[in-house]
Amino acid sequence: MEPITAMQLKNIPALKEVPVEQLQWFIDQSEERLVPEGGLLFKTGDPINTTMVVINGKVRISATLNGHYREIAELNDDSITGWLPFSRAKAAIGNGTCIKDTRVLACAAEKLKANIEQHYELTEALVHIMTSRVREATSSLQQNEKMMALGKLSAGLAHELNNPVAAITRSTAALQKNIRNIPGIFKEMAAIQLTQEQTTVIVDELLRIQAGKPVKPLSLMDFSDKETAIQDWLESKNIDQIETGEALAEYGLEINDLEIFSKQLPHEHLPVIFNWIQSALVANRMIGDLQLSAKRISDLVGAVKRYTYMDQEPDKQFIDIHDGIRNTLAMLDYKIRKGNIEVVEKYDATLPKVKALPGELNQVWTNLIDNAIDAIEVNKKGRLEITTDYDRQCVHVSITDDGSGIPEEIRSRVFEPFFTTKEMGKGTGLGLDVVTQIVQRHRGSVKLLSEPGKTIFKISFPIENN
Repeated sequence: MEPITAMQLKNIPALKEVPVEQLQWFIDQSEERLVPEGGLLFKTGDPINTTMVVINGKVRISATLNGHYREIAELNDDSITGWLPFSRAKAAIGNGTCIKDTRVLACAAEKLKANIEQHYELTEALVHIMTSRVREATSSLQQNEKMMALGKLSAGLAHELNNPVAAITRSTAALQKNIRNIPGIFKEMAAIQLTQEQTTVIVDELLRIQAGKPVKPLSLMDFSDKETAIQDWLESKNIDQIETGEALAEYGLEINDLEIFSKQLPHEHLPVIFNWIQSALVANRMIGDLQLSAKRISDLVGAVKRYTYMDQEPDKQFIDIHDGIRNTLAMLDYKIRKGNIEVVEKYDATLPKVKALPGELNQVWTNLIDNAIDAIEVNKKGRLEITTDYDRQCVHVSITDDGSGIPEEIRSRVFEPFFTTKEMGKGTGLGLDVVTQIVQRHRGSVKLLSEPGKTIFKISFPIENN
């Protein structure tokens, strides 16, 4: 096997600006490793104390996260991995399995650290690799956190959408049944040969009944009493139609309203007439239910579009912070109601607008509000308070929950990446780290105040952004 040369390393794009002398020094200080297919170049937990250049081969880095196998990265010819200047990584986060015979040049980190000043261009190249890695990791982290945020919202959103969809399905089935009965009802109405005056009475009363439907539904007790009274009246007129009594009670009719039909129309025709009225009222109710359900779906879609800022420019823009908070609360509404949580919003209507990426700020509100909901959840009920205000320098948003609080011994760690107190599968430990990164990118700050029974996250953005 031919020895590795400095020119061979110089052909690697990341090292092309490094002088040959420095690359030769790197080779002289390194050891060559040959790892066969299926072998491990490194394993989870191994200390990161060497810089490795993959001369040729292929290495798959994988790990088990939350009980699931996950591929993290793949190293190919000319890849550079391991220790890099300014890296805080101490140990390998996964196994590096060679999926073909792999040849690696490995240089101890201590040797590189001791000769940084003598090999400036080599150090600069390694730092550039490090910054690229940070950029890629940050982008991946943000994408993963977006997916986590989406996951937090999707279950509640699916439930919220399922309710109006189920109502639409029920209403269309009932309306279809009603439409199938129209020919028979028409035949019965035609057979009784009503006069023009009688037809006018029926139509006018029907329109009055429809227009007079109570805006607020009757209580269960009031509805039951009214339905019983109407059913008794119908039976006294030999009208044996339970569904008719229910429909008339829903529209809030009194016995005096029914007497109008009894006084102006032949008694023997009342069963046919009330059957027709019942059919019209049910159809009207079904259409109303369809309209309400369709509006609910439209409102939910609108909330999603506002939350994600679809149809808007992806650049920073002057925004009212309250809009994003309200949209986030709308997206988390199902979880809030499920947790029996009272939401108190205390907003300063004169709050200055902030120049920001609205989608990123929504990630902040989602993480903080979702964490507050989880903290309250253990108590089966609680209170979530969101307050906004400002002073001469900053706009402030405070999110307060009355959960159990954050123990003093871990408060200093809650913003660390991958630190979480949630059970496996419920959290990645990335949420507050991402919150911090987003807020800092907007030149803001995040502060935590916690005591037993109370936790406050205070987010501040400088007004000078405006």
